[in-house]
Amino acid sequence: MSPKFITACQSEVGLRRKINEDNYLDRTADGFWVVADGMGGHEAGEVASAMIVEATRDLPVSADSGQTAEAAMAAIHEVQRRLVDLAREGATPRTIGTTVVGLVIAGGEFRCFWVGDSRILLVRNGAIQQLTRDHSLVQDLIDAELLDPADAESHPDANVITRAVGADKELVIDCVSGRTQPGDLFLLASDGVTKVLHPEEICEHLTSRNPRQATATMAKVILDRGAPDNFTSIIVRVL
Repeated sequence: MSPKFITACQSEVGLRRKINEDNYLDRTADGFWVVADGMGGHEAGEVASAMIVEATRDLPVSADSGQTAEAAMAAIHEVQRRLVDLAREGATPRTIGTTVVGLVIAGGEFRCFWVGDSRILLVRNGAIQQLTRDHSLVQDLIDAELLDPADAESHPDANVITRAVGADKELVIDCVSGRTQPGDLFLLASDGVTKVLHPEEICEHLTSRNPRQATATMAKVILDRGAPDNFTSIIVRVL
């Protein structure tokens, strides 16, 4: 059977962090990918994002993308319960959390599910669009027409997210779906990528190079610009 996808993955600590709190899952043969960006300080964020990957690593996949996405979201809800319990175990209450973004492709359809500000972008016919909507304070301000999108990255609260796995007792996971087309390029990315590279730059990298070259080139640009955060990217090209 010929492959359905060409993929490339890259995860780096960056230049200002001591550990990489990002984790990712690459199940190309199953049409299933996940990126998780941990939060909560040394070790805690790394643990939280690793728990997401571990919970979804061996999930059975279906020919129905919706069923696979539902199973993944159920697994994430279980991680949520475990993280809330873990945060209560210490002498001082704390938050141990992670963002998560996942992509399932099967039967000519895609499903994106997410919590937080990690993103999925789609490049189709040379145009780029963001499939996810950030769960962040600045996105809420943009939606309320209180902030110009051009000023979002420079806003003093640009790093404040409003939803994360482990951060709240009640977790809501958003999901969108659509049809795939041959040549579609999906990018799953933590905010260490999207806060440094503009969408137009990402589009140029994805359309002018193969996935492996694109991840390497984007990483070089991010590092050249100071790489202030961990950064993780998965590029999926639909054949």
